[in-house]
Amino acid sequence: MRLALFIKRKPLFPQTLHPLSRRTFSAANPLSAASPLNPDQPEPPPPSPENATSPEHTHIAATPPNNPLIYPPSPSPHHTDLPSFLAHASRTNLDPASTVYVGTHFEYTAIQSLSRYGLVLRRVGGVSDGGIDLLGTWPSLPLPPPPSSSSSALSGQGSPLLRVLAQCKAVQRPRPHLIRELEGAFAAAPVGWRGRSGVVGLLVTEKPATKGIREALGRSQWPMGFVACSRDGRVEQLLWNRRAEEEGLEGVEVRLKYLEDAGRDLVLTRKGKALAPFVEGRQVEG
Repeated sequence: MRLALFIKRKPLFPQTLHPLSRRTFSAANPLSAASPLNPDQPEPPPPSPENATSPEHTHIAATPPNNPLIYPPSPSPHHTDLPSFLAHASRTNLDPASTVYVGTHFEYTAIQSLSRYGLVLRRVGGVSDGGIDLLGTWPSLPLPPPPSSSSSALSGQGSPLLRVLAQCKAVQRPRPHLIRELEGAFAAAPVGWRGRSGVVGLLVTEKPATKGIREALGRSQWPMGFVACSRDGRVEQLLWNRRAEEEGLEGVEVRLKYLEDAGRDLVLTRKGKALAPFVEGRQVEG
């Protein structure tokens, strides 16, 4: 008999991440203890017009939420998912230790792992990609329909979709500068993902967030989240800032799921129900 036990965990972070931003995390990693945040950190100088990356200093034309999404072309005609990439790597004798192999493998692994939480992502990284590796939507978290319209061409079911852009970093120790790079990716996003609303950015790395990453994420005025995903596809941490909550993650919680024969796993829930995963392009209700 297979038994499953859900345990709701309270966020491990204090309500105020930083005295300047007043941002809060919506969810924290229940698998490891969080380091206390430093409330006495000195106030950083205001960003200059040359290097400002916050929404107040970056002017981006918003994409109407009911426009159909047009994805950039795939960076490779030889593979579109992890199995086809592994087959291609085997045919071409691609060195598993090369940066191309490691980076591409991690991107496809992230796509496969995040589909369990309802995200539908495509690999788009390549030359002039603006630092964006993955683009897609989160159909499990539909946005409220626009006040002036009762339907949306994005979902076909009356609600526009929450759009997602992601950067994948196969690094052993993620550092705060990666959050700044993700902020810059919003400005470089293609038309369908451009704007300040209805879009969430994700930073996906191999290791859990450091204290510096958590503080930078909490201070950011862009809607962003962080995912720790191992090379074998095990998601070990999911967290996001207040702006991401405002753009579509309101009410989403992280829970631990214990299985008698499979250890433990992270589950995203909303209103007490697990978000439906996507398998081979279709949503599977739990």
